[in-house]
Amino acid sequence: MATAPNPSLPLFYQDLMPLNRRDHEKWRSHRSETADWLIGQHAVPLTAEEFSLAQRFFPIVFSAGERPVPLALFGLNEGVNVYVDGEGVLTTDIYMPAYVRRYPFLLAKLDPNTDVMSLCFDPSSKLLGDFEEGDVLFDGEEPAEFTKGVMQFCERFEEAGMRTQGFVDELLKHDLLMDGEVAITREGSDQPFIYRGFKMINQEKLRELRGDQLRTWNQNGILSLIYAHIMSLDLLRVIFGLQTAQGKGPGASAAETVN
Repeated sequence: MATAPNPSLPLFYQDLMPLNRRDHEKWRSHRSETADWLIGQHAVPLTAEEFSLAQRFFPIVFSAGERPVPLALFGLNEGVNVYVDGEGVLTTDIYMPAYVRRYPFLLAKLDPNTDVMSLCFDPSSKLLGDFEEGDVLFDGEEPAEFTKGVMQFCERFEEAGMRTQGFVDELLKHDLLMDGEVAITREGSDQPFIYRGFKMINQEKLRELRGDQLRTWNQNGILSLIYAHIMSLDLLRVIFGLQTAQGKGPGASAAETVN
């Protein structure tokens, strides 16, 4: 069900180009009413500090593999997004993860021998270009205020990503992540749909943790993150219901067969 981003290029990004004054001095950033990059995307990376908001809208799970990543589920099946239509239009008001709001920009190392991060963008997005309208990217020889704001947002996102990895490392240290499985039965059918391929908190092991460890996690905020994840899992059935109603996913196919 839940897959981590492709390691060759991050999720959404088809290409990367460094933003620079020489090539993009007169370019602008164009605002779009559609988000083509979200069409069919069922899982989006989430930072830990977003859990409290995201839990109201999405199931929060962890990707499978040795380096789990927190994910907000927009659908339970590959190619299914219950919040975006086929044109890339958001169909309901939801909290949008920072990973999505960052696109098409990204901080990346242009030289693997240094730790210097450069602001890059995905040219295939067509959100940046020599437009007559939009936010200017450069003001003379300096980045414009818009570009400075983008840089700050991307820097904060990278910092949040590091804190998120620290949170996941703490879960792994205490062996709290287990392979997840959920069985959802559609109304009128006895055959459940089984979803696997993700990780979730092992609540039995959580209850066995020492009191001093729980107190520490309560003080540093980790415990609230854990419970935000656990409570969000109730939305798995909500997402299943939405994608079935929209004619998406295996539940919809089964419904059509029954009807």
